Amino acid sequence: MSISFQLTHSDGPARAGELTTPHGLVKTPVFMPVGTCATVKTMTPEELRQVGAQIILSNTYHLYLRPGHELVAEAGGLHSFMHWDGPILTDSGGFQIFSLADLRRLSDEGAVFASHIDGSSHVFTPERVMEIEMALSADIAMCFDECSPYPAPRQQVERATDRTYAWAKRCRAAHDHPWQSLFGIVQGGLHRDLRLQSAAQITELDFPGCGIGGLSVGEPKDLMYECLDYLTPALPEGKPRYLMGVGSPDCLVEGVARGVDMFDCVLPTRIARNGTVMTPDGKLVVRNAVYARDFRPLQEDCDCYACRNYSRAYIRHLIKAGEVLGIRLTTIHNLYYLCHLMADIRQAIIDGCFERFRRDFWLRYRL
Repeated sequence: MSISFQLTHSDGPARAGELTTPHGLVKTPVFMPVGTCATVKTMTPEELRQVGAQIILSNTYHLYLRPGHELVAEAGGLHSFMHWDGPILTDSGGFQIFSLADLRRLSDEGAVFASHIDGSSHVFTPERVMEIEMALSADIAMCFDECSPYPAPRQQVERATDRTYAWAKRCRAAHDHPWQSLFGIVQGGLHRDLRLQSAAQITELDFPGCGIGGLSVGEPKDLMYECLDYLTPALPEGKPRYLMGVGSPDCLVEGVARGVDMFDCVLPTRIARNGTVMTPDGKLVVRNAVYARDFRPLQEDCDCYACRNYSRAYIRHLIKAGEVLGIRLTTIHNLYYLCHLMADIRQAIIDGCFERFRRDFWLRYRL
């Protein structure tokens, strides 16, 4: 089977739904932890379940380079290889290649890039990316697209938007996995006409879901929200909408408020490794000296494993001493916080009180 999506509740533009995949049900809106190299850093699959993760993301570019998609296929696909029996989404590697500005060359055919590991040369075309993603065998694969930077000249954004559409058609033609679903991606930068053009083009191709790419690439958040305000109503109502690369608590709340169903980001695991945790009051940098004798949990009202058992003082000590347990505990907390934030948002939508939830969130949260 491939995926199916059913909207169950709405509260204004905010939506609650159920995404059925070959490896289980995902209740939306949802945050997807990122397992770049077939692992969410420091976390076991069992721990991911315990923090509330429903679906995770892995990265095509990184897995292609190491250990290689053929090896993953030989192991039985990503689910078997990484011992995760829940749903998986793989991105296409387009964003990673976009990030390699000094190491890649783009054309209408595809991208030639140098490996960040050893400098070796590689070619990604839409057909090649589909071959890799089908070998990885995630539940959901993403089309190969071109993400334009911010800021960028309009001509560059137009070219990236046109390529994204052309490549989406080639991806769709090349994709023939028996149960994997393929999502299209909308580009267009912050140009309203290009965004709506891209939305119409990707909608025309009738993918079962739609990614929103090219946001959270350095633009101010208010411009991202302005883009979502006009973009999400132009996307199919009965299909999941996935805002790619967004994962701060405030952006999750505001994204849901504008009709987004799915999110992913490395932010919670990345800042955890720097000794920073997410709380309803904003970020708490537990490695700071002020917490050296603070014997409270990271978050007073949190029921995660880290908060139930350890103090700020102890976790700070571990991080300052370079002990791996310290960053494991901050990672556990951050993922638990985001997964449960999304569960609370979903319940507020079901109860018809999302706007009150959103107001209360902002009364407490500090950027």
